[in-house]
Amino acid sequence: MDHVELLSAIPMFEDLGPDDVAALAKAVVPRQFSAGQMIIHQGEAGTSMFIVVDGNVNIHLPGEQSRRISLKDIAAGEYFGELALFDDKPRSASAVATTDTKLLELDRKTLSAYLQSRPHAAIVLLSTLAARLRATNEMLSQRAAKNAVQEVESKLTWSQKLADKVAELNGSWAFILILLGTTALWFTINSAAIKTGAFDPYPYVFFNLLLAILVALQGPLIVMSQNRSAIKDRAQAETDFQVNLKNEVNIETLLRELGELRTETAGRLERLEKRLGN
Repeated sequence: MDHVELLSAIPMFEDLGPDDVAALAKAVVPRQFSAGQMIIHQGEAGTSMFIVVDGNVNIHLPGEQSRRISLKDIAAGEYFGELALFDDKPRSASAVATTDTKLLELDRKTLSAYLQSRPHAAIVLLSTLAARLRATNEMLSQRAAKNAVQEVESKLTWSQKLADKVAELNGSWAFILILLGTTALWFTINSAAIKTGAFDPYPYVFFNLLLAILVALQGPLIVMSQNRSAIKDRAQAETDFQVNLKNEVNIETLLRELGELRTETAGRLERLEKRLGN
């Protein structure tokens, strides 16, 4: 995939014209990182974004290896660090190359010069960023905790609900008792009416046919229900992961702010003691 095609696939640049993308592709700088090499550090000043050409990058909150909070894995065709193009805030997370990685770097000066020479591209870029900001605000305004099982069940069709009911019935004593009762009643009726003409005399061929059809239908229905159970489990696991990740990020933020508060308090106490000593 060449640089033009790669940039065209990025949502932030996908609405730009072919000439604009081609001009931007000439302005990016290729960068190489080996596996395990840090690309950006949380808290450092940033002025550029990175686009992954080949390899994998992990975005995380730093800490000891056991306390590192992984936020996202970035693969080829994805990008990170784009906020540094528009503000002077420190990096909000760290990034490390998990494999040998090739990146394209686009810094703020290059983007500014590009937009000055192509003002119409700035409008397109701002519109795309505004749409992404709205989507991010909507996502952050939603609660991470949700009843994933209920959401999956609310989207089931009547046939899927029927399959679940059949699978639930098959795994109960009610089904066993119904089957035993039907079998006993079938045998009793045909045995009592054997002299007058039983509709299914021994060896009960028609009854065996019905049982074979029942077994043939049960298998696919049970498998369908099991597949939906697996989907519910995956949805619940994803919800649990999001909740845990959000809690870890909030705890990490609280600890960092608490440390800053302690440092600031200690500094004020030290200055107050100096004044009182004088």
